[in-house]
Amino acid sequence: MSRPRIVIVGAGFAGYRTARTLSRLTRHQADITLLNPTDYFLYLPLLPQVAAGILEPRRVSVSLSGTLPHVRLVLGEADGIDLDGRAVHYTGPEGEEGTLPYDRLVLAAGSVNKLLPIPGVAEHAHGFRGLPEALYLRDHVTRQVELAAAADDRAECAARCTFVVVGAGYTGTEVAAHGAMYTDAQVRKHPMRTGMRPRWMLLDVAPRVMPEMDERLSATAERVLRQRGVEVRMGTSVKEATHDGVVLTDGSTVDTRTLVWCVGVRPDPLVESLGLPMERGRLLVDPHLQVPGRPELFACGDAAAVPDPNQPGQYTPMTAQHAWRHGKVCAHNVVASLGRGQRKAYRHRDMGFVVDLGGAKAAANPFGLPMSGPAAGAVTRGYHLAAMPGNRVRVAADWLLDAVLPRQAVQLGLVRSWSVPLESSSPEVARVPGRPERTGTDTGSDLGKDPGQSGAEPDGEPARTPPSEPAKNRPSEPAKNRPSGEPAKNQPGGEPAKNQPGGEPARNQPHAEPAKRGPSGSPRASGRPRRAVEAAGPRPARGGSGKPGKASRASGTGSAGKRPTAPSGPSRSARPPADPGPEPPANQPPPGPDIAPGPVKRTDGRAVEGDS
Repeated sequence: MSRPRIVIVGAGFAGYRTARTLSRLTRHQADITLLNPTDYFLYLPLLPQVAAGILEPRRVSVSLSGTLPHVRLVLGEADGIDLDGRAVHYTGPEGEEGTLPYDRLVLAAGSVNKLLPIPGVAEHAHGFRGLPEALYLRDHVTRQVELAAAADDRAECAARCTFVVVGAGYTGTEVAAHGAMYTDAQVRKHPMRTGMRPRWMLLDVAPRVMPEMDERLSATAERVLRQRGVEVRMGTSVKEATHDGVVLTDGSTVDTRTLVWCVGVRPDPLVESLGLPMERGRLLVDPHLQVPGRPELFACGDAAAVPDPNQPGQYTPMTAQHAWRHGKVCAHNVVASLGRGQRKAYRHRDMGFVVDLGGAKAAANPFGLPMSGPAAGAVTRGYHLAAMPGNRVRVAADWLLDAVLPRQAVQLGLVRSWSVPLESSSPEVARVPGRPERTGTDTGSDLGKDPGQSGAEPDGEPARTPPSEPAKNRPSEPAKNRPSGEPAKNQPGGEPAKNQPGGEPARNQPHAEPAKRGPSGSPRASGRPRRAVEAAGPRPARGGSGKPGKASRASGTGSAGKRPTAPSGPSRSARPPADPGPEPPANQPPPGPDIAPGPVKRTDGRAVEGDS
């Protein structure tokens, strides 16, 4: 008898735990394949410490091949799923396509960024869902402080050292808390103008910081933030984002070059392509994490709506804690479906929450016991060390070094602004020239609604089309008076100028890439921007509309006409077919440090420097 084939899509908290448990339970009697766009599991709760220079990126990245014995790793993003044919179609990192047949399939695709229909946000904000975004933010904040210290104009200095974080959930709160400490330490070496210091703002429409937590812990977190000089504005959101700043819903305007988007996430659109019952964008499963009517299909993590036994009629929230537990139960039930052991229903006990606020400060309620101060800090870091599946000694060593040595505030220049667009649905993979790109925008209803560690509970409203087409996707003409071939860093959206000599060609610009073929095989209009197509109406169905919850996603798009489209699961619509993508001009310099190219003559007559 042939060995059963088990395919797991996604290596976030749920997918990684499923693969690790299956490797132990099957005892080498099954072929386990893990499909993921990266070769590591990202421990997302410590990502703010990477952005603040406390931890090195590899400390929060756990090797999949090194920690998952007897599991085959396939690098790629799922395009579509043929439920009747029992096959997963995927696209590899270099554009190659493949198919993974299965006897059992586990969907742990996680979640993607949530975008709201706020003018300018997609062009000028950056998210915080993957390592590339964290590395970019660290470089960007470092650069802005250095440029502010050297600026002659007082208004420019104030704008550059103002940092706005939208979303006061776990992630946004930690980013603001660690960021304030990081910039305060940096200005000791780069003194500002007299009477000026870095300014951090935390915005949310919620009535208090971290509304998911106990009010006492919320008050503790807000008190720590205010002590560090963070300006906390509850009941306030962004009305419009521009190159020079943001307009708030209270009518005020804030001049800034930094807008960090920590509003929340939505389930990966891959599950929408299956045509199965959904609950607010999540795939409905029974208490055994099995899809009703599909005995070979299981789902867990942010992509699954798992009934909460403690709250009848409700579903478990999209947090890393639940995703990690889902994975273990899912693995047991997959093995039981193969005739080994008994099925288990998902049950859990709330272990509480921990929020690292930097230094010795934290807010925690382990097993319902509220804590703050150094004791909470010790519990928080102890919890993270215990929860990490690897790199514990290296993480502890970095914490020790940070406690006794000053941080290295340098720009590595590894990730450029245009490599991490907010609208990307693959935040774990930095965009590079010539690589097919997927976009996965979403429009919800409430800014800052429940952004948790593993993600945020979606607001339940159907996705709405943005009211206008982003400027960066519009066909454009070559800019005049461009002094050099270096891509401009001050372009709206933080991307290099699409219309500058030497810059990367604009996405969706006529002649920038070959015509793509839709599901019917007919070429798509090459001169019409994608966002304009979305605004005009629904896109052609290609299979769908993640990290860790923090679950890392493994999802992609299909290529109609290159392989059969699954009757019950068309290929994904989140990105164009897998083709080589637009190639940069021959005179474009190789990717390098995202540093200011010097004064750039803008069309409005104003000179701007640095990164927006």
